[in-house]
Amino acid sequence: MSNTRQSAGYSAWRAPILFAILAILFVLEGTVRNSMFSGSWNTSLAILNMGLLSAITALGVNMQWGYAGLFNVGVVGFLALGGLAPVLVSLPPVENAWQAGGSRLLAALAVGVGVLAIAKLVWTRTRSGLAITAILIAGFVAYRYLFDPAVIAIEANNPSRHGNIGGLGLPVLLSWMVGGLFAAVAAWAIGKVALGLRSDYLAIATLGIGEIIVAVMKNEDWLARGVKNITSIPRPVAYEVDLQNNPDFVGFAQSWGFQAAEASGIWVKLSYMTLFLVVLLVLILLAELALKSPWGRMMRAIRDNETAAEAMGKDVTRRHLQVFILGSAVIGIAGAMMVTLDGLLTPTSYNPLRYTFLIWVMVIVGGSGNNWGAVLGAVTIWFLWIKVEVWGPALIGLLTATLPDGPLKLHLLDSAPHMRFIAMGLVLLLVLRFAPRGLLPEK
Repeated sequence: MSNTRQSAGYSAWRAPILFAILAILFVLEGTVRNSMFSGSWNTSLAILNMGLLSAITALGVNMQWGYAGLFNVGVVGFLALGGLAPVLVSLPPVENAWQAGGSRLLAALAVGVGVLAIAKLVWTRTRSGLAITAILIAGFVAYRYLFDPAVIAIEANNPSRHGNIGGLGLPVLLSWMVGGLFAAVAAWAIGKVALGLRSDYLAIATLGIGEIIVAVMKNEDWLARGVKNITSIPRPVAYEVDLQNNPDFVGFAQSWGFQAAEASGIWVKLSYMTLFLVVLLVLILLAELALKSPWGRMMRAIRDNETAAEAMGKDVTRRHLQVFILGSAVIGIAGAMMVTLDGLLTPTSYNPLRYTFLIWVMVIVGGSGNNWGAVLGAVTIWFLWIKVEVWGPALIGLLTATLPDGPLKLHLLDSAPHMRFIAMGLVLLLVLRFAPRGLLPEK
């Protein structure tokens, strides 16, 4: 009995202890300057902000995997869809582009949606594959007839600066919700096709759709300029230059012993951190309430034994679709927030290794099924991901200091920048060996 009580007491204190250790690492990063830490609050807060966004992404994946056992291998695609939202919502519209082909583009999109709706209606009533094929072919021809000239006209409009349709000129914070909506719609389309099949089909579908989404964003210049990127996306916080030109802020920074340039960067990052923390805490609150509700208990019952849940009358496919949409929406929100933080959209940066594999490492290390575990794993892994790029070459340099100059030493030194990949694999193996349920296991 005493051992059980000690174990329960340790479990109760595990989360605060681990989060406290993580906080100490960020304080050291901001205050200590040596070979291990930068001694810059700007660097520390920059790592923390991306860690918070990674935590939101990991929270969405945890909803899908930890709640329902759904294996989403297309996280990068949902993040990219969310990242498209700030461009289409907050940027001003490109008037010449809309005059050149805007109406025809809208007509093409309306035709596409209408054809899909008609095909769905015909299939429901007739179950005729021939009729569906004819409708889809005719609709595709009509769609391309309207769409191709519109795209050519839009992309020809000042391509060095625009070449796209722009946005709606609305507040950028609204785009975070729209990013979640974009990802939710894509998740609904994928889930309607794949969730009724074997579980591995969902992994294949999300993997393929994720790559397709990124490829479309790279090649459709009319949408977000493709590989030419989108810059100057509006911010929800102040700009550093404006703060540096504000005498009141300069005096405030000097009173704390900071130069205006350094203090402005810290202020902006603190502003972003506040926004991200608010969103993260709201999402955790909602996720915890859902997990502890009858719906959450039902989802875990389905995850643990689908056959028994179906025997009890539960619609497993429908519930899987619900949680898949919810998790993808959270990922989409994180994608929109990332683009807002960077101020630019670069489709070529959506690398599956960074935006899918690393997110899964965060969820597994933190503890799948535990929302706070996903947050802890995300911030911890992101901190290591950034710092290992510095620690790796230093460690290799120390280990090879006694080796004679030659091909082996040169090869090891040249391989030092890749230490972060080895480190992530090592962390994952250690956690799976000594804490297979993660740092903060599901209760």
